[in-house]
Amino acid sequence: MSAEDLENYETEMELQLYREYRDVVGLFSYVVETERRFYLANQVDLQVRSAEGEVFFEVTMSDAWVWDVYRPARFVKTVRVVTFKDVNVEELNPREFELPKTEGFPGA
Repeated sequence: MSAEDLENYETEMELQLYREYRDVVGLFSYVVETERRFYLANQVDLQVRSAEGEVFFEVTMSDAWVWDVYRPARFVKTVRVVTFKDVNVEELNPREFELPKTEGFPGA
C-alpha cells in the first residue's frame, strides 16, 4: 500500500465518520470535547477532582456516540473519561438539526 493509498483511505474514513455524525447528532442532547475525543451523549456528569495537589476532570456519559475513525462500534452505553486537560460540555439545541418542513419540492 502506497502512502497515497493510505492517505486516500484515511480521507474516506473521515468522510464516512462525518456523514455518520451528521446522521446521528439529532439523537443526542450534549456535545462533549476532551483533549483526545469528541462525544455526543444524552446524559453527562462532569466532576472536578483533586488528588495530591493535581486537579483533574472525571466525565461520565450515558447513551453516547464517540468520534473515532478507528473504533468499529461508536455507540456506547456508558463512557468514563479522566483527563487533566479542560473538558467542554455543550447542550445541543434540537432545532438546529431539524430539516425545514415544506410541502413538496420547491418550484413544483
